[in-house]
This record gives sequence, C-alpha cells and structure tokens, in this order.
Amino acid sequence: MGTYTANVRWEISEGEDFPTNKYSRAHVWSFDGGAKVPGSAAPGYLPAALIDESAVDPEEALLAAAASCHMLYFLAYAAKAGFSISSYEDNPVGEVEKNEAGDPWVSTIVMRPHAAFTGETLPGAEEIEHLHHKAHKSCIIANSLKSAMTIEPIIEG
Repeated sequence: MGTYTANVRWEISEGEDFPTNKYSRAHVWSFDGGAKVPGSAAPGYLPAALIDESAVDPEEALLAAAASCHMLYFLAYAAKAGFSISSYEDNPVGEVEKNEAGDPWVSTIVMRPHAAFTGETLPGAEEIEHLHHKAHKSCIIANSLKSAMTIEPIIEG
C-alpha cells in the first residue's frame, strides 16, 4: 500500500562529552515534503541542560500521529456521510508505565476529539460514535500499536 520514510539526524556539538553521557538529545526530524521538526528527549528523563523542551519528544509524536490519523479518517467518513465540520480538536493523553520486564512503554492512549458540525444536517450522538468507531478501525497508526486506545468523543447537544 505504500512505503514511508523520514530522516532523524543528531550530531554531537563542540564541548559535549559523549562517553560521560553529557550531550544534548536535541535532533531534527526531516520529511519528504521538506518539513523539519526539532526533536528531543522528553522532559523528566534527563537534566534540563541535555534536552530541548521546546522540541517534540517521541512520546508526544506518537500521540500526535495517532490523533492525526484518527482525525483524517473521521473527517473523511463524516464528509462521505454528508455532514459538514467547521473544526476538529483533540488533546490526546498517553500514559507511560513499565511492562512486566520493567521496560517503559506507552500503555494507554486516550483521545477526546471534538468536532464542530455545521449545516442543516447534524449527526446525533450515535452517528458521531459510529464515525469515530469507523475512523479508529481504519487508522493505520492505531492498528500498528499495542497500547490500549480509548476514544471518548466530546459530543455537544
């Protein structure tokens, strides 16, 4: 169905000491369309001097990828069903825990998407739930993860 690529690049800066673990974790993600995103380790794992808190960490990127994938399928299914949406927002939350072997992993992801529907034909709560179910079932990222994923749509009205 497709092959996807990205480039992740890090290099040591002058004055940093790799053997003693005193080096910046800041790096750059580059994508085929030309976008470059600053990346770094997540805050809390290392001293602040070794990370770039303004950069995206892998855990945040995982949440954003899952929420973005879900949103894109949701929007497609809503349009196909004849609904109009003026905005969509989600603030996914992931929990990192240790597994049975003591290794950290993102054990749960909770998404709380909110779509603002407009127009003459508005979906009911059951239709919105159905659209989210279809989107979740179709999402490539969700289908690739072993994390427990919950979709809790915010439904107005």
